Amino acid sequence: MTHLWVRAEQRPNEERAGVTAEGVRALIAAGIRVTVEESSVRAAGLTGYTEAGAEIAPENSWPDAPADTIIFGLKELPEDGTPLPHRHIMFGHAYKGQFSGRALLDRFKAGGGTLYDLEYLVDETGRRVAAFGYWAGFAGAAVSLKAWIAQQSGGICPPVDAYPGKDALLSDLAKGMASLTAPRAIVIGALGRVGTGAADLCGAMGMHVTKWDMDETASGGPFPDILDHDIFLNCIFARPGTPVFVPREALTQPRSLTVIGDVACDPDSDYNPVPVYDRATSWDAPVLRVHDTPPMDVMAIDNLPSMLPVESSQDYAAQLLPSLLTLTDLDSGVWARAKAEFDKHVG
Repeated sequence: MTHLWVRAEQRPNEERAGVTAEGVRALIAAGIRVTVEESSVRAAGLTGYTEAGAEIAPENSWPDAPADTIIFGLKELPEDGTPLPHRHIMFGHAYKGQFSGRALLDRFKAGGGTLYDLEYLVDETGRRVAAFGYWAGFAGAAVSLKAWIAQQSGGICPPVDAYPGKDALLSDLAKGMASLTAPRAIVIGALGRVGTGAADLCGAMGMHVTKWDMDETASGGPFPDILDHDIFLNCIFARPGTPVFVPREALTQPRSLTVIGDVACDPDSDYNPVPVYDRATSWDAPVLRVHDTPPMDVMAIDNLPSMLPVESSQDYAAQLLPSLLTLTDLDSGVWARAKAEFDKHVG
């Protein structure tokens, strides 16, 4: 019997889950055994999973799961160098030249396990079957706006935290904007899920939004118009051929731009389209100041949807469930394609 083990997230500020209690009920009905770990941080309580029929395991006990178990989580595992013998479903961040990616793949190679990377679960047309993109864009635009608000009084963005829902987030932003004229923002990748979420947040806050997508960026740059906006939101994932939108020399050029929200957040990729910074930011320190006068703050938090864990979990889990229901057949469909991608990179 196929056995899916839903592990607790060990990443700080990570309250999301990739499957809901309703999803667990559907998986069990389809003949899949489901174990859910206890979690001290998961936004969804354990009761619903128990009532759905899941077996319950101690938090972070997945390394001792039976060898044929499929371990399912969202964010990365602790970087402890241990071999990984299981099959894992998660965001690996290992296929695009990331510095930490090779180490993760080496752990799978050493242990004989397999990575089914959630970013590479695609249908027959190559489109991702599930993504957190909308809520990443929504939350990323919100934090970027917070950074701009802080700049107006000479400060820097304070720590951020999760919100019980998007209405609470919008209310918080409205308080910060009460005496300010809304900034101008530009969203690149505006037709995608991430860009749509970013543009929706900006629209909800009364901001003027310039929306660019492939047609507007096909020239490959340079893109001086970006510097005429107050906030730039990058919603395009780094890949070969991605143009540079804000080069390092832009920091010392005349500009209105003072906040970059790199929602895609690939600072250690060889294809980073905003190479003015070199590391992700965090909830405790949401921005990295890369220039002082005039200021330039870069927001590059890599688990933005966790700011809205309830909405983002429900949305993502609904998208992913049809694929989870096919876990009984790993030799075809999305799982076979993900395995082929892993085999291509593991070496």
